[in-house]
Amino acid sequence: MPAALTLNTDHGPDGNPRVTATGEIDLSNVDQLIKALNAASAGTRRPITIDLSTVKYLDSAGINALFDHADKVDGLHIIVHRLLIRVLRISGLDKVATLEAAP
Repeated sequence: MPAALTLNTDHGPDGNPRVTATGEIDLSNVDQLIKALNAASAGTRRPITIDLSTVKYLDSAGINALFDHADKVDGLHIIVHRLLIRVLRISGLDKVATLEAAP
């Protein structure tokens, strides 16, 4: 059974695309995340913000999707729940994206 995941695509205050995820991201639903990221980027290299501030579980499939998307845009800003910030830093994602701990 797929993990519960809700995705919303819009534009942030800076006008750049933003994807907001709520729920859990794992192999069962990572394709939804990839589609949302690709739709938000719309074939451009514009910077994008990914709000994972309410996501408390992210497996390696989700981390790989974030790495892959970082290669497709000129700036990836990820707002991360405090429970995940350390995992993403250990994975090295902070080398290709800006990570911000959610308040």
